[in-house]
Amino acid sequence: MATMNHPMIRLEGVAKSYGALQVLKEVDLDIAKGEFVVLLGASGCGKSTMLNMISGFEHPTQGRVLVNGKTVKDVEPACGMVFQQYALFPWKTVSENVAFGLKMRGVGKAERREAARRHIEAVGLKGFEDSYPGKLSGGMKQRVSIARVLANDPDVMLLDEPFAALDAMTRQVLQEQLLSLYEKSGKTIVFITHSIDEALMLSTRMIVMGAKPGRIVQDIRNDLPLPRSAEVQLSPAYLEMKKSIWETVQAEVMKGLEGAS
Repeated sequence: MATMNHPMIRLEGVAKSYGALQVLKEVDLDIAKGEFVVLLGASGCGKSTMLNMISGFEHPTQGRVLVNGKTVKDVEPACGMVFQQYALFPWKTVSENVAFGLKMRGVGKAERREAARRHIEAVGLKGFEDSYPGKLSGGMKQRVSIARVLANDPDVMLLDEPFAALDAMTRQVLQEQLLSLYEKSGKTIVFITHSIDEALMLSTRMIVMGAKPGRIVQDIRNDLPLPRSAEVQLSPAYLEMKKSIWETVQAEVMKGLEGAS
């Protein structure tokens, strides 16, 4: 477990290049245990690259990434990833999909089934244990993906625009469910979005990224009271933060457009 001596996640002077293309430049970031951090910014600012380096799917060209005080050198078992695409096995039931990681770790059948049942219920899918992904809506599939990560009990949950493909109503319901799961579990969460509203609804802290190359341009503490519902979007504090973030993002987008012209 994380201690007071080190953050749960640390990026130290992290840069990433693909040949001549520099995607990230000298990123320094500490994320404490139990924070819900949202990475926010326009396309091309390196958000997904940062997430992939935390998970160990990619490695920095310069600097280092640490999780739980240890340098990430391979796929990091302390992290669980939820992608925008649901990445479920279509030939496995909901219960089998959720229990898959536990099976790979050699957990016994009875324990796997109980863990799957508990986490399926936690994401509001009780009664769908024996259903196949092809029979589920997009929102339900994403809840299965979240349950699968939770069942593995990682220290860190990494979510890469998990609700981007969903309709507005489903997205709002899943945001509220994710916040509820966060409050109950105390997990450290890093979440990527393009949506300022989604960032404000979910986060305890927002990291606003600028592009070309990617870097941190704002680090904002989100003190809006939890639990949050749609009504918070009418509060003066919410509107003030949204305006500040929008002005920053807009300025970064304009810089990118000017650089491309």
